[in-house]
Amino acid sequence: MIKWNDIISFSMNGNPKPDKRIEKTAEEWRSLLTEEQYRITRLKGTEAPGSGEFCSSHEAGIYECICCGTLLFDSTIKYDSRSGWPSFTQPIKENAIQYIRDASMGMVRVEVQCNSCDAHLGHVFPDGPEPSGLRYCINSLSIDLNKD
Repeated sequence: MIKWNDIISFSMNGNPKPDKRIEKTAEEWRSLLTEEQYRITRLKGTEAPGSGEFCSSHEAGIYECICCGTLLFDSTIKYDSRSGWPSFTQPIKENAIQYIRDASMGMVRVEVQCNSCDAHLGHVFPDGPEPSGLRYCINSLSIDLNKD
């Protein structure tokens, strides 16, 4: 189980190696994504709180990266954080996510990206429920629910 100290260590010392790497040009990403998906995932945007389709969804499945299909989060660890964004307590695998120190917006946070394609997903905070104590706060437009 990943804990906050692991995340800080990854963000400072390097992330786990992904199972695969997917690299495309900006033009290739634009051709695959909607304008809003591109803004969120490739330009590090944020959707308005409460606006995402997965905020209140409780369907079973695996959430995957909208850009490359990498499996990211299991629906069984999704919870209502009342933050306005879908929230999870753990990634599906330790190496599914990469952690980037983010000093924008006048504060220090930890950005989470897909470790396969570098898509911006959201941020992780140390204020989630036990046992991990983590809240992965994810933009709905950066993920898709695979119900298979």
